[in-house]
Amino acid sequence: MTEREYNECVGTYSDNVYRFILKNLRHEEDARDVVQTAFEKMWRNREEVDPLRAKSYLFTVAYHQMIDHIRKVKRISLKEEFSENSRIQDRPANNLKKVLEEALARLSETQRSLVLLKDYEGYSYEEIGQIMGLSESQVKVYLHRARVQLKEYLVKIENVI
Repeated sequence: MTEREYNECVGTYSDNVYRFILKNLRHEEDARDVVQTAFEKMWRNREEVDPLRAKSYLFTVAYHQMIDHIRKVKRISLKEEFSENSRIQDRPANNLKKVLEEALARLSETQRSLVLLKDYEGYSYEEIGQIMGLSESQVKVYLHRARVQLKEYLVKIENVI
């Protein structure tokens, strides 16, 4: 990959990668850090990166950086998370966006990433498998299970009201 091809890749995919990571992390600064690290790794390994597969490479690196970040944050903030969940939260009625975010938050990291890559970003099963290191059949099975879980959460009236 040449410097020009790298710059084209940054211009073409930076928004998509950032949006994907932000939807998973729900924290702008952390998402920017993860995306920047992914682009840094791509730059350092640019000689091994095939320009035709740059998108897949970039999303794969960003996904793995995000998982590392999530694991690190979980170790640090487990106590804070517990105290937040113990408080009673008021939910405004009919706030669809918030309900959907809560439903996505209930999924595992893998399931949430699969749903976002397929339904939000529009990637094929094969591309998602390459990004996440799964076979195409695993992607289909895990995605189906995630969608069933989302459906079960969203059809319960107490979760929507």
